[in-house]
Amino acid sequence: MVGWIAGRLFSSGRGRALPGPVSPGDALAEASGLRVRLGGREVLAGVSLTARAGEVLALVGPNGAGKSTLLAALAADLPADEGAVRVCGRPTTAWAARELALRRAVLPQAAALSFPFAVEDVVRMGRAPWAGTAREDEDDRVVREAMAATEVSEFATRPFSALSGGERARVALARVLAQRAPLLLLDEPTAALDLRHQELVLRVCRERAAAGDAVVVVLHDLGLAAAYADRVAVLQGGGIAAEGRPVEVFTGELLSEVYRQPVEVFPHPRTGAPLVAPVRG
Repeated sequence: MVGWIAGRLFSSGRGRALPGPVSPGDALAEASGLRVRLGGREVLAGVSLTARAGEVLALVGPNGAGKSTLLAALAADLPADEGAVRVCGRPTTAWAARELALRRAVLPQAAALSFPFAVEDVVRMGRAPWAGTAREDEDDRVVREAMAATEVSEFATRPFSALSGGERARVALARVLAQRAPLLLLDEPTAALDLRHQELVLRVCRERAAAGDAVVVVLHDLGLAAAYADRVAVLQGGGIAAEGRPVEVFTGELLSEVYRQPVEVFPHPRTGAPLVAPVRG
């Protein structure tokens, strides 16, 4: 029996029920037979997948494979045509919006704001679901910690609109971290980042998983997925071509077929993690 399902709640002391504790291995997001059609095209074709507490699950695959659509469906931001999605043991349709926001935090591909909010104010937006609960007293500390983890503290007072693309991406991640939800759904969080900050973001993902969260992250960099993910799901044509540990799933044969590009896979000489390189020449 999992240690935390929707029914296990405790009183906040201020009239709202807050999420209970999470145990390693708890299913925090589940898709079952998920089908999604967009613009008359079936983008997801019967996908089943589970994200568990204490692990980083990477979604990889070529453009158009359905990665972002699957993430949006898990977040309850995109309705399914068929199948079911559960978050923390309950169908997403059964959660009120503010209750769902306490349980899952979402980082979209693009972060845009119409007003020149200061960076710290943007990060503080992640605390909105906790307003009126006993945990709103933690807001200042949590915001500071999220900004420090993503290395954005030094420009806390700068307008978000004045930041570079990479800086905006890190601030957006800090907002997600400040939300302190046990399920993190991140769509290409490293896309606009330099090498140092790509590694920083994936280390943060590992730290959150080690603290008990479930992290689902869409990645294009197979090397990052191999180095940091506990499990990977390789999507192809709206389905899952393979799922499991990177060392088991990332083979030259599979990846060459999925990406329609010949690749070679080598073990890292120190860690043994798969290294993926295109065949050239």
